[in-house]
Amino acid sequence: MRRKNERKPLVTNIYTADPSAHVFNGKIYIYPSHDVERDVPDDDDGDQYMMEDYHVLSMDSLDSECVDNGLALSQDDVPWVSKQMWAPDAIYKNGKYYLIFPAKDKEGIFRLGVAESDSPTGPFKPQKDFIKGSYSIDPAVFLDEDGRTYCYYGGLWGGQLEMWQTGSFNRDEARPSGDDPALGPMFAEFSEDMTEFITKPRHLEILDENGEPLKASDEDRRYFEGPWMHKLNGKYYLSYSTGTTHYLCYAESDKPDGPFTYKGRVMEPVLGWTTHHSIVNIDREWYLFYHDCELSGGVTHERCVKYTKLDVDSEGNIRTIHPYEEAE
Repeated sequence: MRRKNERKPLVTNIYTADPSAHVFNGKIYIYPSHDVERDVPDDDDGDQYMMEDYHVLSMDSLDSECVDNGLALSQDDVPWVSKQMWAPDAIYKNGKYYLIFPAKDKEGIFRLGVAESDSPTGPFKPQKDFIKGSYSIDPAVFLDEDGRTYCYYGGLWGGQLEMWQTGSFNRDEARPSGDDPALGPMFAEFSEDMTEFITKPRHLEILDENGEPLKASDEDRRYFEGPWMHKLNGKYYLSYSTGTTHYLCYAESDKPDGPFTYKGRVMEPVLGWTTHHSIVNIDREWYLFYHDCELSGGVTHERCVKYTKLDVDSEGNIRTIHPYEEAE
């Protein structure tokens, strides 16, 4: 039987998406995007996603009420931001809570920023500038067992990832296609104080069952956006969205920077265009936090955060979730 909150919108007072879930001090905190209503047409650049701030959600347990803790950070608080504060993540380190977020700078280029707080719900105080050398969207921050902190990020199309293939920003850069190797997510290591990257960002490789890089035309398996990292039995699990085909997939490696080998699907498509998620261990069981457009009746930029249990076997294999099947 499912928990009473499982596969239901966790909050209905605001639209939420792209949930990054964490357990801090025994309590569940969710760091989502805050969708806003905009009467604009959808396009491949994501201009309909005009988020302006962040709210932090929290739950005492998976069966308790999910609370909206109010405004945690606004674009008006960040000197370098012009618009579109998209999917964030958070981490606890050095006695502080850090919110890592993407937004467009004054030139319309997506960058990554960091803000900090003494509380997991904020308010968060941003650093004055974006992370030097950062670009694109969807940061996922992973604190490894040895204390090193890694950032996985990047998204195609509106996320501008393919516009940096030459090492500098080019809006007209050709997208990889056909048998071209697919672009993987970016990977960099944070400094101990979470102010900068101490390694040069680089693309990660996702390989097929034959050890060959996934191709750009392999839209059922190739990376598009929304990376997440979790670790189980010494293995690193990179999960991500395929974007155009709306799957959540995962790949495995012995190292945090890969290469990763494609393993399978985490979830079949949900109502709405995008799929973005996090995977977190709660009370020694694995759960998937995700979003769909049930609350708005299918409006792609008015979404709601949900969760469901993951079925993970002893080898770390994930059973594919069908999000709208009835409970057994």
